[in-house]
Parts: sequence; structure tokens; C-alpha cells
Amino acid sequence: MIERRKQMTRDKVSRLINWGHWFAFFNGLLAMIIGSRYISSVGQPDSLISWGYLALSTIGHFTFLAFIVYVLFVFPISLLLPYSKILRGYAAFIASMGLYILLYDTIIYDDYGIHLSPFAFDLAWQDLNALLHSTSYIITPLAIIVIELTAANFIWKRIDKIQKKQWGNKVVLFVGICFVSSHLVHIWADAANVTDITRFDDAYPVSYPATARSFMENHGVDSQADMDETEVHKTSNLQYPIVPLQCKAEKAQPNILLLTIDSLRADMVDDVTMPFLSQYADKSLKFTQHYSGGTQFDSSMFTLMYGLQGNYSDKKDFNIIAPVMNQELTRQGYQLGLFTGRTATELASMGAIFNGFTPTISESDDGTATTDLKNIAAFNQWQQTQTSPWFSLINLSAPQDYDTPVGFLGIETVKSPVPLKPAQKVLFNQYRQSLKFIDNQLSELLPTLPQDTIVLITGTHGQVFTSDIEDARRDLSPSNVKVPLIIHWSKMQNGEINYRTSHYGIAPTILSKVLGCTTPSEEYSSGRSLLEPNSESWIYIGNSREFAIYQKDEITVLSRYGKYRIYNLDFNKRLDKKMSAPELIQVMREGRRLYQN
Repeated sequence: MIERRKQMTRDKVSRLINWGHWFAFFNGLLAMIIGSRYISSVGQPDSLISWGYLALSTIGHFTFLAFIVYVLFVFPISLLLPYSKILRGYAAFIASMGLYILLYDTIIYDDYGIHLSPFAFDLAWQDLNALLHSTSYIITPLAIIVIELTAANFIWKRIDKIQKKQWGNKVVLFVGICFVSSHLVHIWADAANVTDITRFDDAYPVSYPATARSFMENHGVDSQADMDETEVHKTSNLQYPIVPLQCKAEKAQPNILLLTIDSLRADMVDDVTMPFLSQYADKSLKFTQHYSGGTQFDSSMFTLMYGLQGNYSDKKDFNIIAPVMNQELTRQGYQLGLFTGRTATELASMGAIFNGFTPTISESDDGTATTDLKNIAAFNQWQQTQTSPWFSLINLSAPQDYDTPVGFLGIETVKSPVPLKPAQKVLFNQYRQSLKFIDNQLSELLPTLPQDTIVLITGTHGQVFTSDIEDARRDLSPSNVKVPLIIHWSKMQNGEINYRTSHYGIAPTILSKVLGCTTPSEEYSSGRSLLEPNSESWIYIGNSREFAIYQKDEITVLSRYGKYRIYNLDFNKRLDKKMSAPELIQVMREGRRLYQN
């Protein structure tokens, strides 16, 4: 008798588990229907292979998510409380909550371009009225719970018939094939740069498609497959620019030199460390409250060249589409020259930022300071041979590596204005030596330029005194993002600009003030001309995964895990307060604006 009861209990539990598997599969199908909303946010595929990939990915991903929810929340209860009525009601409730969260995530993603996280949830909660502007968002949750309860009972009553048909193994095999195949296809697409597939990488929540670019390249798959701009526009709802630019070239076109110096802090341009640049700034237009767009060369240069927030830099479309500034410079007959120590591979990984430029890559085994010397020498030789207007970008990197050439006679060490640890004190003074080396090179380069040259000098990012590269990349404090900006042009009055500016404004300034473009900057940029006080009271710094939003009175920093912290403007005190939602909502919508027209 006891053995029979045990057997009956085992049979009951087994039946509940079988029911749970089919109920999870059913919810995977519902999740696919709700998840189809993500496709409208990123744009539909335009080729048969991308439709095939999306189908495989959708089936595999949402079925997998449904099964994970079942394993975590329903399966343990079926063992502890093997009572069908309790389990069916509980499972319907859990499934409904999961689908509610998924539905809410589709709304947030469509509006802000990010998935649910503590930051996104708090932001959306304060913007709930604007997000839930339709009665369907009230009716749909009610419909979901009714569907879940109905399905739970329907499957339970027919579980024996379903089991007899032995569909379980076939369904598992089918879903498994879809899941594995989607990752294999993505490995190939990532290596071959098939944008119409890889642009869906961030579309689904908790999605981490497999990549093996280096492996595929070693086995003969070209990672730089060519796709033209027309094709990208076909496969995306991105509109960049929103309208074609209207520009009229000046008769006397000036040369333009853009000097970007890695790790150039704004507070280090003084009469002791960089005396030439300090005096040069006094004879130019100096921006005293200027911020970079990122903490790395690639993220910073993206914001500078495109004039867009850094969260756009993660979009695959910009692997192909060049900045409108590059396009207009080329159209007006400018020769574009790039002088850098970055390798060809590094430049290629940055997408289309430097499309149209003829790169001159300098290399040296003696360090980045020697490489900088070669870059300047290469530029001097290049610009002397130009017979038409030119736009040249010189990137100098010695300060980032605290490097100086052998035999360099620097400046005396000084005490840091802020308390530093012993190791940081050494880095601080070595950093100053490197800046003095750069200052010496500028004192030789700038006076020799033709008189009709517009010179822009800025930092790609600031510097924090650590030898850990990852720590430096994640540091979003003012020391690492506040950089100088100096514009020297005979047609521009000297002086200081004391309102806050950022790298977003450089491209609109060149396009409007130099290239004669009359198209409003909001049609192609997140910024405005540097010569006009910016109406926005915030600056977005970083990419879509790790960023800071500099507001009027506070700094909101988002970590890679979606958690956020709020600091004062000195970044030395964490504030115990909620985020300022209205401004942050504007920031997130700006990051989606070019995809919503």
C-alpha cells in the first residue's frame, strides 16, 4: 500500500512536470508574439537570410527564456507542492508577471532604446503616463491573465493525450536546433560584418549572441565584407541625416587642422606645464567648460566626428555610414588626411568614422612619444604638397602612456593640487612631463601653418592616475571627461566661452560656420554650434552600456549592470536622492531620435 502511494505520488509529480514543460512552451509562443514589438523598434530585415536568422533567434531565445522562468519559479514548487490546482494558478500568475515585464520592456525599449534595469525602471516609472498612453496597455494585462488561466487548465486536461502523441522530443529537438543555429549564423554574420543580422544584437532582452570573429578570420572569412550606404538604409529605420544638408561652399576655403590629444586634461593647460598652449589659448577662442563624449579614443572620436551621443556608437549602421561632416568636406573638394599611431585594424574596428580620410599610420618601437614625432613630421610633409584645401586630423597619444622620448629634458616636479597616493604622485608628474613634450611639439608645429588655417585643439578624453586601463575607461569623473577646446581662426574673435559645451558641437560648428551649411543642426546632430549657448542642460558621456549624464547640479552615472548613482558636480560625494527624471527622459529619447522619423 505504501509503495503504491509512493508510485501514485511519483506519477502525479511526473504528470505535473510534463504539464509544466508544455505550459512553458506555450508561454514561449506568447513571448514571441509580444517580442515581435522589438522588430518594429529596430526595423524589419530586408533579406531572406536575415529573416531566417531572426526567425531562428526569436524561437530559440524566447522559448529558452520561458523555460528558464519555469525552471526557476515553477519546477521547485511542483516538487514541494504537487497539487495541480495550486500549481496551475501559481504558474499562471508567474507566467503573467513574466509577460507583463516583457511587455513593459518593449515599451521602454521603443521609447528609450534600452532594456529594463534599475535605471530604466525608475526612469520609466516617473514617465508612466507618457509611456502608457493607450487603453490597450490596461486591457492587455487582463487579457494575458485570462489566457494564462485558460491555457493552464486546457493543457492540464489534455496532458495525457499530448504525451501519447510523443511530440515532446520533437519539440525539444526543433527548439534546440533553432537556438544553436541562430548562434552559428550570428558567428558567421559577426565575422563577415553582415549588418542586417548583427544590428539585432541588442534588440532582445538578456540576449548575448555568440561571436568568433578572430576564429573566422583565421579560417578565411572576411570580417570586412563590403556593404554600401544604400544597402544599410534599406535594412534600417535610421535616418542620418534626417534631411539632406543644404550647404554653399565659401569662395576662399580655409584649411582645417584638428589636433586631438589623448588624455589631455583641461586643468593641466597652464603656464607651468604647457606654457605655449596656454599662451596660444589666450590668443584664441577658449572653451573653459568643455567635455569629451567618452573616456576612450573611439567613443570620443565618434561624438566629435558625428556630433551624436555616444549611445549611437553601438549601432551597426555607423559601421558603414560616414559622418556628414566627412561627406560634406569631400563634396566641397577638401583633401582629408589622418595622422595617427593607431593600427589599421584599430581604425577598421571603429567603423566609418574616418571614411574619406587618407590615413598615415606611424609606428615606433620606442613608444608613443616617438610615434607622435613621426605623425607631426608626416603631416608637415603632407600639407606642403597639397594644392587644394585640406582637413587634417592629427592624433597624439604620448600623455595617455605617460611617455616622453629618450633624452627629453622635462620640467621640475610639483605637488599635486589634490591628495594622491604615492604611486599616483609618480604618475602625476610623469604625466606632466609628457604634456610638456607635447607642448614643445605644438610650439614648433602651429606657428608654421598657413595663415588661412583654422586650428582646433582638444582632448579625446582626460586622465585619471592609474595604471589599470579598465579602471580608467570606466571612470566617468570630470578629471577623465573635462578637456580643453581651443579654436584659433583669424575670422573669430579671441576670448573665453564659459557656458558648458561638448564634442557634440564641433561638427555642427564646422558645418555651419566653415562649410556654409544652413540645415538646422538637430537634423543631423545631438549638439548645436559651439558659438551658441546650448539650450540642453545635460551632456551624455559614454556608450549605451556605461555612461554618465552631466546635468546642471548633479552627475548621474549608470554602470554596466543598470545600477545608477548620483554625485555632486565635484564627483566626490554620492547624493542620496532620486534621479531628475524630466531631463534624463530627454536624454534617452535623444538617443532614439534618429530611429523614430
